[in-house]
Amino acid sequence: MDDHNIVIKPLVTEQGMHFASKLNAYTFEVNKKANKVQIRKAIENLYGVKVVEVRTANRQGKLRRRGRSTGRTRTWKKAIVVLHEDFHIDLF
Repeated sequence: MDDHNIVIKPLVTEQGMHFASKLNAYTFEVNKKANKVQIRKAIENLYGVKVVEVRTANRQGKLRRRGRSTGRTRTWKKAIVVLHEDFHIDLF
């Protein structure tokens, strides 16, 4: 898998910005098939930083209704990447 296929997009949320400023941890949406080693290498190659820790979570799609029909939003995988204290990522 290519690095750009592993890391889909950074998740810019209020809680994510708090983690980035206080804990030097950044949140990304990643490919569902990627493991922690692949995520670590992709972040290091794309952003030129040193990764200390990777935590992942599989997010289930939510039930949604539109009139009488029901459906689900898509499932996705979230990765929280903790960087070495000397590095940071500028998301803005």
